[in-house]
Amino acid sequence: MDKHIGFIGSGNMAKAIIGGLLESNFIKREHIYASNRSKGKLESLGNEYGIQVSESNSHVAENVDIVFLSVTPDQYPTVIEEVRDRIKQDAIIVLIAGGQSIEQNESRFMKEVKMVKAMPNTPVLVKEGLTTLSFNGLMTDTDRQFIVDLFNKVGKTEVIDEKLMDIASAVGGSSPAFIYMYIEALADAAVLYGIPREQAYAITAQAVLGSAKMVLETNTHPAQLKDEVCSPGGTTIQSMAALEKNGFRSAIIEAVHANMAKLTEK
Repeated sequence: MDKHIGFIGSGNMAKAIIGGLLESNFIKREHIYASNRSKGKLESLGNEYGIQVSESNSHVAENVDIVFLSVTPDQYPTVIEEVRDRIKQDAIIVLIAGGQSIEQNESRFMKEVKMVKAMPNTPVLVKEGLTTLSFNGLMTDTDRQFIVDLFNKVGKTEVIDEKLMDIASAVGGSSPAFIYMYIEALADAAVLYGIPREQAYAITAQAVLGSAKMVLETNTHPAQLKDEVCSPGGTTIQSMAALEKNGFRSAIIEAVHANMAKLTEK
């Protein structure tokens, strides 16, 4: 693959993507560029991955075909003003900051530019991420497939309408925090009954991982999979009744409502 990819800003998410691309041999390491305001972080990144690093955002922008804007949302206006006249004519801009629309950032470039909104979640760090993608009208079918292939190196992808990005972020981007809390609570219960903490986390986390794979790989409705565990009059159905009594489902739905309210507040 001869394309060059650049990351303006090289925090944990950028590092995770870079690591996945290199591990999968999707791109040569000398074809990856990254910039950061911290010289120490750049040196560490260069030493760890053997990629091209620079303190200059413009240097990255003018040398790559795919530009990841992996800085915080408040830095977008400044960074785009800095690089908009330095990007290649056919460059693809990838937005990976929350609250940044395609239309908003197209206007900042003050010219037509291929653009992708991508919302990866933190499990990209272990190559099990979920990235939702939306494309603007200038992206060709080849461009779209390339971006999908790229993010598939750190997990799975779903292409959706941009108007659904907020809810996709709420259920795909924020939900790992919900699940970590569930794992912690379940492990606490295990510890209460005498299982050592380390083993409690191993048991509960593997149960979550295995259950997720059952949903994804069997294409069986989650309700059916649940029913298959619940024997009549057994212990699991008693547990399910307790969860229902304490509002487990409604608590999850309310958490998503709260997320959406925060995303859409003015």
